[in-house]
Amino acid sequence: MADAASAGHGWTPSRSAAGRYSPWLIVAIISIPTFMEVLDTAIANVALDHIGGSLSVSTDQATWVLTSYLVANAIVIPISGWLSDAIGRKRYFLLSIMLFTGASFLCGISPNLTTLVIARILQGIGGGGLAPVEQSMLADTFPPDKRGMAFAAFAIVVVVGPVLGPTLGGYIVEYASWHWVFLINVPVGILAVFLVQIFVDEPEQVEKDRAERFKDGLNIDYVGVALVALGLGFFEYTLDRGLREDWFASSLITVTASIAAVSLIALVIWELNHKDPVVNLRLLKNRNFSMTLLVMTITGVILFGTTQLIPQMLQQVLGYSALDAGLALTFGGFATLAAVPFAGRLSDKVDVRWLLFPALLVQGAALWNMAQLNADMSFADAAIARLYQAVALPFLFVPINAVAYIGLKQTQTAQASSLLNVCRNLGGSIGISVSQTKLANSMQFHQAEMVQTLNPLDPNYNQWMDRAQGAIGGQDQTAIAILYSQVQRQAAMISFIDVFYFLMTIVLVVSPLVFLMRKPKPGSAPAGAGH
Repeated sequence: MADAASAGHGWTPSRSAAGRYSPWLIVAIISIPTFMEVLDTAIANVALDHIGGSLSVSTDQATWVLTSYLVANAIVIPISGWLSDAIGRKRYFLLSIMLFTGASFLCGISPNLTTLVIARILQGIGGGGLAPVEQSMLADTFPPDKRGMAFAAFAIVVVVGPVLGPTLGGYIVEYASWHWVFLINVPVGILAVFLVQIFVDEPEQVEKDRAERFKDGLNIDYVGVALVALGLGFFEYTLDRGLREDWFASSLITVTASIAAVSLIALVIWELNHKDPVVNLRLLKNRNFSMTLLVMTITGVILFGTTQLIPQMLQQVLGYSALDAGLALTFGGFATLAAVPFAGRLSDKVDVRWLLFPALLVQGAALWNMAQLNADMSFADAAIARLYQAVALPFLFVPINAVAYIGLKQTQTAQASSLLNVCRNLGGSIGISVSQTKLANSMQFHQAEMVQTLNPLDPNYNQWMDRAQGAIGGQDQTAIAILYSQVQRQAAMISFIDVFYFLMTIVLVVSPLVFLMRKPKPGSAPAGAGH
């Protein structure tokens, strides 16, 4: 990475985390803890029933294992850029790994739900700093013309992790116990701390920038931190618990949504007028960066929404186990791995708008293909449908991250990385929440519509009952039970199709907006970049 080549892009190697080692070695090392965190989030979803049974609590109570982590994570991620600058990038990264690893151990040995939820909160605080700091290190270590391949490696971590999580989680809970869902992180975390301490460098320039920024002392934006905690914490809670509480029919959800809305509006006003904001919203003035945040949010909606929908569909409609349903996603994970290097290469050479737009169209086409599935589909049908979608995911995720930092100063990479991760995670939460709400509403509608015609006045009903009673020996109640189960199955399948069409519409509406991005001029320095 010659300085001459990179200077034209306003980048200097003075903030590189590689030091005297190969940058690709650093990519491998700092990806370990992030992959551990992303994978653990996906694995924990599968273990809820087992956790509830083991700790003698209901499945609804067990969902606090997820909610507590998501809320803590949502609060920490947006302020992780400021924490990285204030504490020191490498130091904060190490502290996050150690906290996540220690909390994972506590989760694994928790004797009751209260202890487990407290440990998950600590785990969420630690995990919130991992992905943003890794992205910041990658942006500072690689010049713009080589970031595509660097972020391709990062894509493997954050895209493949959620895909492999359900399968690995299903295997662990089926052949071991739910405790190992968390304990598996401990040796990985210890290894990560050891490798980061030895190989990752804290450049002198980073320390100088930190000293310059805080030369008048550490001015903590307490109001900003409080507004982030209230706004994103209650917003995440509303998304996660809304469907269970029947949304705004619940006074609790109405209150949490109101607090979130007021706090987020106040946060925007406060941070835009604060001298040293904990969340630098002024970065949104950069049109390229604003558009990358939008596309990242939609990517989160599609990735996490369908990652939950497909196994759920296979379990509800076809009666698959959690492990078998997760395997349908695994084949898509292999397709993503195969496509990642190509996405990285092209991101360094092609106008990213012409990668993002076709990739979004492919996502739309893949969702349309999923909407053509039916209740008689095979495992191969579902796996191939996911594979079509998975091939295009790297061509969304890699270019977004590669282009996001163009036009920003190197000293702003930490704050920019935190905002990118906020959008990815919130997109995922919104995608899951909206998809599940749409699914529940559609199931009620279609089931009610089908049941209306199931009565003795309908010839088809009488014909089906005669055949069923003949097959089972004239047991009327048994025949009705079988018919009702078929109604539920068909209503569920139609509802999943409705959700796939809904997500397809969102993708197609958003896709043309990528052309609002500015095309980077070859050889020109990004505005305000460099030192």
